[in-house]
Amino acid sequence: MFRVSQYMAELLKPPVAELPATSGRRRLPGPVVIWNLIRRCNLTCKHCYTTSADINFPGELSTSEVFTVMDDLKSFHVPVLILSGGEPLLRKDIFGIALRAKQMGFYVGLSSNGTLITEDNIDAIDAIGFDYVGISIDGMRETHDAFRRSEGSFDASLRGVRLCRERGIKVGLRFTLTQDNVDDFPGMLKLMEDEDVDKFYLSHLNYGGRGNRNRKDDAVHAMTRQVMDALFEKCLERLRSGRPAEFVTGNNDADGVYLLNWVRRRFPEHVDTIHARLRQWGGNASGVNIANIDNLGNVHPDTFWWHYTLGNLRERPFSDIWSDLSDPLMAGLKQSPRPVEGRCAACGYLDICNGNTRVRAHQTTGNAWAEDPGCYLTDEEIGLTVDPARFN
Repeated sequence: MFRVSQYMAELLKPPVAELPATSGRRRLPGPVVIWNLIRRCNLTCKHCYTTSADINFPGELSTSEVFTVMDDLKSFHVPVLILSGGEPLLRKDIFGIALRAKQMGFYVGLSSNGTLITEDNIDAIDAIGFDYVGISIDGMRETHDAFRRSEGSFDASLRGVRLCRERGIKVGLRFTLTQDNVDDFPGMLKLMEDEDVDKFYLSHLNYGGRGNRNRKDDAVHAMTRQVMDALFEKCLERLRSGRPAEFVTGNNDADGVYLLNWVRRRFPEHVDTIHARLRQWGGNASGVNIANIDNLGNVHPDTFWWHYTLGNLRERPFSDIWSDLSDPLMAGLKQSPRPVEGRCAACGYLDICNGNTRVRAHQTTGNAWAEDPGCYLTDEEIGLTVDPARFN
């Protein structure tokens, strides 16, 4: 996740005389775990990476199995659990799982489509003390309902947002960018302000599940650049007006380099500081600081690698699976620098983006280390000075 707001806040401070230390990218004590506790969902969204449906999927982890895994995650120093699905609120024991996670000291997030957050369960949601509730809204009413393939889903999701906000629960909007909804992006930023939402998460389309089948709809690079410019300006505007909000992006680590070039044009006196902080961030963290557990207990490098399993929690504990470098993908993801090829290997900012999202390369070429087709930066912007073919 790329935390735009943190870097924008730096731009409103006096330039620092001494740059932050850049001894290496920050490492968490353990990975953030995004846990798809259930695959069932009441919606069938176009870009769903789990290819969920409104049916029961056999073989999902039981409550006792989930608790056993949680004990291992805690001993492995995992700091964050994001409880996801499918739709996690369809799991009957979701509140028991969430409450235990909070009692164990995890930062606990709920990732929901929002339609099942109602007056009937908002008391239970509030009582858990979720650190964050993220609700996916992929455009204004007509666009969102088409994406979600469910008329009325926009209004239902927005009701969930409002119920959380009224209870003082930190809530955010998650928007997955494609060609079909790019025109709704300004309206989404306005919706965030109108509804007094705490956080806006812009997700670039990744190639997993139905998102892989719909990758022909991925926003073209020019549109991506326009959206990123608008996001930067909105974040800066709110900071300057004393109405700060949290803006983040995900699934395209080229965003860090794009921001650096934007700062170079707009705030040249801050370039060195931002560059140093971006190197600390270090870009893509799949297989290092980000992990995924699916509904069957399979472990993946992140949520978009469901076609590639590192091991199953019924056979080995997470701590063993995550530490095992005999798997070639995990060995490469944990390598620094990663063994990327082509344009990514020739990039002058590999230490910032870390080769971007490897799953896009794998889905399009079969080679996890090929250049990322989702990079929307020009050769000049990535400091390309040699022929990328040398790195194939």
